[in-house]
Amino acid sequence: MTAVELSGKVALVTGASRGIGYGVAEALVARGDRVCITGRGEDALKEAVEKLGADRAIYVAGKAHDEAHQAAAVERTMEAFGRVDYLVNNAGTNPVFGPIADLDLNVARKVFETNVVSALGFAQRTWHAWQKDNGGAIVNIASVAGLAPSPFIGAYGVSKAALINLTVQLAHEFAPGVRVNAIAPAVVKTKFAQALYEGREAEAAAAYPLGRLGVPSDIGGAAAFLTSDQSDWVTGQTLVVDGGIFLNAGVA
Repeated sequence: MTAVELSGKVALVTGASRGIGYGVAEALVARGDRVCITGRGEDALKEAVEKLGADRAIYVAGKAHDEAHQAAAVERTMEAFGRVDYLVNNAGTNPVFGPIADLDLNVARKVFETNVVSALGFAQRTWHAWQKDNGGAIVNIASVAGLAPSPFIGAYGVSKAALINLTVQLAHEFAPGVRVNAIAPAVVKTKFAQALYEGREAEAAAAYPLGRLGVPSDIGGAAAFLTSDQSDWVTGQTLVVDGGIFLNAGVA
Protein backbone atom coordinates (compact mmCIF):
# COMPACT_ATOMS: atom_id res chain seq x y z
CA MET A 1 0.00 0.00 0.00
CA THR A 2 1.45 3.36 -1.03
CA ALA A 3 1.39 6.65 0.89
CA VAL A 4 -1.17 7.95 -1.59
CA GLU A 5 -3.52 5.14 -0.63
CA LEU A 6 -3.15 5.87 3.07
CA SER A 7 -4.39 9.46 3.27
CA GLY A 8 -8.01 10.52 3.27
CA LYS A 9 -7.36 14.23 3.82
CA VAL A 10 -8.31 16.94 1.34
CA ALA A 11 -6.83 20.38 0.75
CA LEU A 12 -7.96 23.45 -1.16
CA VAL A 13 -4.95 25.45 -2.37
CA THR A 14 -5.56 28.82 -4.00
CA GLY A 15 -3.30 30.32 -6.64
CA ALA A 16 -1.76 26.93 -7.31
CA SER A 17 -1.30 26.51 -11.04
CA ARG A 18 2.41 27.29 -10.61
CA GLY A 19 4.98 28.75 -8.22
CA ILE A 20 4.53 28.50 -4.47
CA GLY A 21 0.93 27.31 -4.71
CA TYR A 22 1.87 24.45 -6.98
CA GLY A 23 4.79 23.61 -4.70
CA VAL A 24 2.34 23.36 -1.80
CA ALA A 25 -0.12 21.21 -3.76
CA GLU A 26 2.72 18.94 -4.88
CA ALA A 27 3.92 18.44 -1.29
CA LEU A 28 0.41 17.60 -0.08
CA VAL A 29 -0.25 15.15 -2.90
CA ALA A 30 3.13 13.52 -2.29
CA ARG A 31 2.13 12.69 1.27
CA GLY A 32 -1.21 11.27 0.14
CA ASP A 33 -3.69 14.15 0.27
CA ARG A 34 -6.12 14.99 -2.50
CA VAL A 35 -6.26 18.60 -3.61
CA CYS A 36 -8.39 21.16 -5.36
CA ILE A 37 -6.30 23.93 -6.87
CA THR A 38 -7.46 27.32 -8.09
CA GLY A 39 -6.08 30.01 -10.35
CA ARG A 40 -7.04 32.35 -13.14
CA GLY A 41 -5.72 30.41 -16.14
CA GLU A 42 -7.60 27.27 -17.05
CA ASP A 43 -4.89 25.89 -19.32
CA ALA A 44 -2.23 26.27 -16.61
CA LEU A 45 -4.55 24.60 -14.09
CA LYS A 46 -5.21 21.67 -16.42
CA GLU A 47 -1.47 21.19 -16.89
CA ALA A 48 -0.90 21.34 -13.13
CA VAL A 49 -3.61 18.73 -12.49
CA GLU A 50 -2.04 16.44 -15.08
CA LYS A 51 1.31 16.67 -13.28
CA LEU A 52 -0.26 16.20 -9.85
CA GLY A 53 -2.37 13.28 -11.04
CA ALA A 54 -5.96 13.45 -12.23
CA ASP A 55 -6.90 10.88 -9.60
CA ARG A 56 -5.54 13.13 -6.83
CA ALA A 57 -6.31 16.65 -8.04
CA ILE A 58 -9.06 18.80 -9.49
CA TYR A 59 -9.20 22.49 -10.34
CA VAL A 60 -11.57 25.44 -10.34
CA ALA A 61 -10.63 28.46 -12.46
CA GLY A 62 -11.47 31.99 -11.36
CA LYS A 63 -10.28 35.16 -9.70
CA ALA A 64 -9.54 34.82 -5.98
CA HIS A 65 -11.37 38.01 -5.01
CA ASP A 66 -14.58 36.89 -6.77
CA GLU A 67 -17.00 35.65 -4.13
CA ALA A 68 -18.78 33.41 -6.65
CA HIS A 69 -15.44 31.77 -7.43
CA GLN A 70 -14.72 31.26 -3.73
CA ALA A 71 -18.08 29.56 -3.30
CA ALA A 72 -17.60 27.43 -6.41
CA ALA A 73 -14.15 26.25 -5.32
CA VAL A 74 -15.34 25.12 -1.90
CA GLU A 75 -18.49 23.55 -3.30
CA ARG A 76 -16.57 21.68 -6.01
CA THR A 77 -14.10 20.36 -3.42
CA MET A 78 -16.95 19.09 -1.26
CA GLU A 79 -18.72 17.54 -4.24
CA ALA A 80 -15.61 15.76 -5.48
CA PHE A 81 -14.06 14.67 -2.20
CA GLY A 82 -16.73 15.06 0.47
CA ARG A 83 -14.53 17.14 2.79
CA VAL A 84 -12.03 20.00 2.94
CA ASP A 85 -9.62 19.48 5.83
CA TYR A 86 -7.03 22.06 4.84
CA LEU A 87 -7.10 25.47 3.22
CA VAL A 88 -3.92 27.09 1.94
CA ASN A 89 -4.47 30.72 0.95
CA ASN A 90 -1.71 31.39 -1.55
CA ALA A 91 -3.45 33.53 -4.18
CA GLY A 92 -1.90 36.98 -4.25
CA THR A 93 -1.09 39.94 -6.42
CA ASN A 94 1.44 42.74 -6.59
CA PRO A 95 0.63 44.88 -9.63
CA VAL A 96 2.80 47.84 -8.62
CA PHE A 97 6.52 48.25 -8.00
CA GLY A 98 7.63 51.46 -6.28
CA PRO A 99 7.05 53.72 -3.27
CA ILE A 100 3.56 54.08 -1.86
CA ALA A 101 3.58 57.88 -1.47
CA ASP A 102 1.81 58.28 -4.81
CA LEU A 103 0.20 54.86 -5.03
CA ASP A 104 -3.10 54.80 -6.90
CA LEU A 105 -5.66 53.96 -4.24
CA ASN A 106 -7.60 51.77 -6.64
CA VAL A 107 -4.47 49.67 -7.02
CA ALA A 108 -4.16 49.52 -3.23
CA ARG A 109 -7.75 48.30 -3.02
CA LYS A 110 -7.02 45.58 -5.59
CA VAL A 111 -3.99 44.40 -3.62
CA PHE A 112 -5.97 44.16 -0.38
CA GLU A 113 -8.99 42.59 -2.06
CA THR A 114 -6.85 39.76 -3.45
CA ASN A 115 -4.26 39.33 -0.71
CA VAL A 116 -6.43 39.78 2.38
CA VAL A 117 -10.17 39.85 1.74
CA SER A 118 -10.13 36.80 -0.53
CA ALA A 119 -8.23 34.84 2.14
CA LEU A 120 -10.96 35.72 4.63
CA GLY A 121 -13.64 34.73 2.12
CA PHE A 122 -12.10 31.31 1.48
CA ALA A 123 -11.61 30.78 5.22
CA GLN A 124 -15.24 31.63 5.97
CA ARG A 125 -16.56 29.28 3.32
CA THR A 126 -14.24 26.43 4.27
CA TRP A 127 -15.20 26.90 7.93
CA HIS A 128 -18.91 26.68 7.24
CA ALA A 129 -18.65 23.87 4.69
CA TRP A 130 -16.57 21.47 6.76
CA GLN A 131 -14.10 22.69 9.34
CA LYS A 132 -16.54 24.12 11.88
CA ASP A 133 -17.90 20.64 12.63
CA ASN A 134 -14.93 18.49 11.64
CA GLY A 135 -11.77 20.46 12.35
CA GLY A 136 -8.79 21.09 10.13
CA ALA A 137 -6.08 23.63 9.45
CA ILE A 138 -5.61 26.83 7.50
CA VAL A 139 -2.29 28.17 6.24
CA ASN A 140 -1.98 31.70 4.88
CA ILE A 141 1.00 32.43 2.64
CA ALA A 142 2.23 35.81 3.83
CA SER A 143 5.71 37.29 3.27
CA VAL A 144 8.70 38.66 5.12
CA ALA A 145 7.58 41.92 3.52
CA GLY A 146 4.75 41.85 6.05
CA LEU A 147 7.25 41.85 8.91
CA ALA A 148 9.60 44.67 7.88
CA PRO A 149 9.69 47.54 5.37
CA SER A 150 10.52 46.40 1.86
CA PRO A 151 11.75 48.81 -0.81
CA PHE A 152 9.44 49.10 -3.81
CA ILE A 153 6.82 46.56 -2.67
CA GLY A 154 5.29 48.55 0.18
CA ALA A 155 1.64 48.00 -0.72
CA TYR A 156 2.23 44.28 -1.00
CA GLY A 157 4.03 44.28 2.36
CA VAL A 158 1.24 46.16 4.10
CA SER A 159 -1.30 43.68 2.73
CA LYS A 160 0.79 40.76 3.99
CA ALA A 161 1.03 42.38 7.42
CA ALA A 162 -2.76 42.49 7.42
CA LEU A 163 -2.86 38.82 6.40
CA ILE A 164 -0.60 37.95 9.33
CA ASN A 165 -2.95 39.76 11.68
CA LEU A 166 -5.92 38.02 10.06
CA THR A 167 -4.15 34.73 10.78
CA VAL A 168 -3.98 35.55 14.49
CA GLN A 169 -7.62 36.62 14.59
CA LEU A 170 -8.84 33.49 12.81
CA ALA A 171 -6.67 31.29 15.02
CA HIS A 172 -8.38 32.78 18.07
CA GLU A 173 -11.91 32.48 16.67
CA PHE A 174 -11.57 29.04 15.04
CA ALA A 175 -9.91 27.32 18.02
CA PRO A 176 -9.87 24.63 19.25
CA GLY A 177 -10.95 22.63 16.22
CA VAL A 178 -9.13 24.52 13.48
CA ARG A 179 -5.53 25.65 13.63
CA VAL A 180 -4.59 28.75 11.62
CA ASN A 181 -0.98 29.68 10.85
CA ALA A 182 0.95 31.69 8.30
CA ILE A 183 4.18 31.23 6.37
CA ALA A 184 6.35 34.25 5.62
CA PRO A 185 8.73 33.44 2.76
CA ALA A 186 11.54 35.65 1.57
CA VAL A 187 12.29 35.70 -2.17
CA VAL A 188 11.27 32.43 -3.81
CA LYS A 189 12.23 31.72 -7.40
CA THR A 190 8.89 32.05 -9.17
CA LYS A 191 7.51 34.07 -12.06
CA PHE A 192 5.65 36.19 -9.49
CA ALA A 193 8.91 37.27 -7.82
CA GLN A 194 11.10 37.54 -10.92
CA ALA A 195 11.43 41.32 -10.71
CA LEU A 196 13.24 40.93 -7.38
CA TYR A 197 16.08 38.77 -8.73
CA GLU A 198 16.00 38.55 -12.52
CA GLY A 199 19.40 39.29 -13.99
CA ARG A 200 21.00 39.46 -10.54
CA GLU A 201 20.24 36.12 -8.90
CA ALA A 202 23.77 35.51 -7.67
CA GLU A 203 23.90 38.98 -6.13
CA ALA A 204 20.47 38.55 -4.52
CA ALA A 205 21.34 35.09 -3.18
CA ALA A 206 24.59 36.37 -1.67
CA ALA A 207 22.57 38.36 0.87
CA TYR A 208 21.15 35.13 2.32
CA PRO A 209 23.14 33.28 5.00
CA LEU A 210 22.09 29.97 3.42
CA GLY A 211 23.46 31.17 0.11
CA ARG A 212 20.46 30.75 -2.16
CA LEU A 213 17.00 32.01 -2.94
CA GLY A 214 14.00 29.90 -2.02
CA VAL A 215 12.25 27.43 -4.29
CA PRO A 216 8.57 26.44 -4.17
CA SER A 217 9.29 23.13 -2.45
CA ASP A 218 10.76 25.02 0.53
CA ILE A 219 7.34 26.52 1.15
CA GLY A 220 5.54 23.30 0.24
CA GLY A 221 7.40 21.49 2.99
CA ALA A 222 6.51 24.16 5.51
CA ALA A 223 2.84 24.02 4.53
CA ALA A 224 2.86 20.23 4.78
CA PHE A 225 4.22 20.54 8.33
CA LEU A 226 1.62 23.12 9.37
CA THR A 227 -1.21 20.93 8.07
CA SER A 228 0.10 17.77 9.73
CA ASP A 229 -0.33 16.19 13.14
CA GLN A 230 3.28 17.13 13.88
CA SER A 231 2.11 20.74 14.32
CA ASP A 232 -0.97 19.81 16.31
CA TRP A 233 -0.07 22.25 19.12
CA VAL A 234 0.78 25.17 16.85
CA THR A 235 -1.71 27.92 15.99
CA GLY A 236 -1.67 31.66 15.46
CA GLN A 237 1.98 31.59 14.43
CA THR A 238 3.91 32.92 11.47
CA LEU A 239 6.67 30.59 10.33
CA VAL A 240 9.43 32.59 8.66
CA VAL A 241 11.03 30.62 5.82
CA ASP A 242 13.68 33.02 4.58
CA GLY A 243 17.07 31.39 4.11
CA GLY A 244 18.25 33.41 7.10
CA ILE A 245 17.80 36.85 5.53
CA PHE A 246 16.40 38.27 8.77
CA LEU A 247 19.70 37.42 10.42
CA ASN A 248 21.07 40.27 8.35
CA ALA A 249 18.29 42.57 9.60
CA GLY A 250 16.91 43.14 6.14
CA VAL A 251 14.55 41.97 3.45
CA ALA A 252 15.89 41.12 0.01
